[in-house]
Amino acid sequence: MTSNLHVPSYETRQLPTARGPFAVVDVPAAPGAGAKGTALLLPGYTGSKEDFTLLHEPLAARGYRSVAVDGRGQHESDGPDDESAYALEELARDVLAQVEALGERVHLVGHSLGGLIARRAVLLDHSPFRSLTLMASGPARISVSQEQRVKLLRDALAVMSMEECWEAILAMGPPEEVGGPARGIGGPELLRRRWLRTRPAQLLATGRQLCTEPDLVDRLAAVPLPFHVLSGSRDDTWPVADLDAMAERLNAHRSVIEGAEHSPNADRPEATAKALADFWDRIAPSAGS
Repeated sequence: MTSNLHVPSYETRQLPTARGPFAVVDVPAAPGAGAKGTALLLPGYTGSKEDFTLLHEPLAARGYRSVAVDGRGQHESDGPDDESAYALEELARDVLAQVEALGERVHLVGHSLGGLIARRAVLLDHSPFRSLTLMASGPARISVSQEQRVKLLRDALAVMSMEECWEAILAMGPPEEVGGPARGIGGPELLRRRWLRTRPAQLLATGRQLCTEPDLVDRLAAVPLPFHVLSGSRDDTWPVADLDAMAERLNAHRSVIEGAEHSPNADRPEATAKALADFWDRIAPSAGS
């Protein structure tokens, strides 16, 4: 877990795109590592770019630039109060604009809700991507137990302020079990601050999508990209058995991070970064250059 690890600090910058600016943390490959490519990292429900903080350094050491992004309405990226702006296809078009702004094909990684957004982007246009990794992100709607938690949160958002909702989240259990904030990265004050900066419309719209998402695996399997399904050895949001089956349907590389749960990027970042870099290293240059 992250409690015994040094948490590095990275500067946030604004990435200008055709669909507006997005807050990113952009960490280049380490000097002397030999630049191998760029990864775009999409966070989950109630999450942010900081969920990937502990991945940047080990990925840089393997030669990969990593760009973690706040999606529209998340933390330090602005967004409207209109729920329709947060339909998954709209968020997917944001991802395509982000890649265009980066100016190169990327390895796309989506954690939890970010995985649902990532696959929508790939289904819209796979050409900007070298590969797709679905991290703790399943084939369709979330599990019944997590759906109940998300519905409780949505009900609370309808009648409570964001501050009051945060207190309710804490009363329900660890924040990451209510949909995604990675534990221990930046401490409880960061988790609270980014919650308060997130647009309620974003949480309402994406929470609804988590509870209704259809199975798009067969459509995704027809896309000519290398796929990777990565998860912890335990996951309450999508059962690990469902992630195993999805990987088979996608003919995807499968990584299970022992000792990790729904946020392997936070629970076991070194092992997670190694699994990502090992997968990317196996992709022939002709498939991504």
